[in-house]
Amino acid sequence: MLNCEIIEPKGTADAAVIWLHGLGASGHDFVPVVPHLGLPDGHGIRFVFPHAPEIPITINGGMVMPAWYDILAMSIEREIDLVQIESSAAAVRELIQRELDSGISSERIVLAGFSQGGAVVYHAALSYTKPLAGLLTMSTYFATAKEVKLNEANKALPIHIFHGSQDPMVQESMGHTANQVLQSMGFKPQYRSYPMQHEVCAEEISDIGNSLKEWLKLN
Repeated sequence: MLNCEIIEPKGTADAAVIWLHGLGASGHDFVPVVPHLGLPDGHGIRFVFPHAPEIPITINGGMVMPAWYDILAMSIEREIDLVQIESSAAAVRELIQRELDSGISSERIVLAGFSQGGAVVYHAALSYTKPLAGLLTMSTYFATAKEVKLNEANKALPIHIFHGSQDPMVQESMGHTANQVLQSMGFKPQYRSYPMQHEVCAEEISDIGNSLKEWLKLN
């Protein structure tokens, strides 16, 4: 089981958001965002921010850093280690199971991910065997579009894609490509662009909060 930063709601948790960070970051990264999501006081959401394991990254000269998978080349298609991305997706499924075991329904679990973390949650959510509440991807790309085995349980999964129009690390064209591929698979993703680089901004954080309120039916 991955080590995680966990933010509990004031009352009993009846929903969960599992939120993955990007390359070289940690589970602490998005913890400060939670109070700025504009959620009602009694929202009941448990936020789970897992820490990625530390592994060597080929494109960074083999430097060891927190990562969900190795990046082998900086091509537009982004050569990745498929075994590692599946391993990380399996670790996400373990976190989902922990929430299920605590009494939270799968339909009240949202997966979210930034950059590398977004690539992992694409793979984990679309192949998951029980219906989820939604999928949030930020400044990322659909790394396993050709390999993922879609599960019927999530064929109507709500997906919101957020990307920076000035992103120099994961170009916005990769976000648009993910959007188009998902549409070709039968999904109806919503896409939103912001005038920012490889980061998050206040408007995006507000939109993330609105997505959670919509999917989890929060007043």
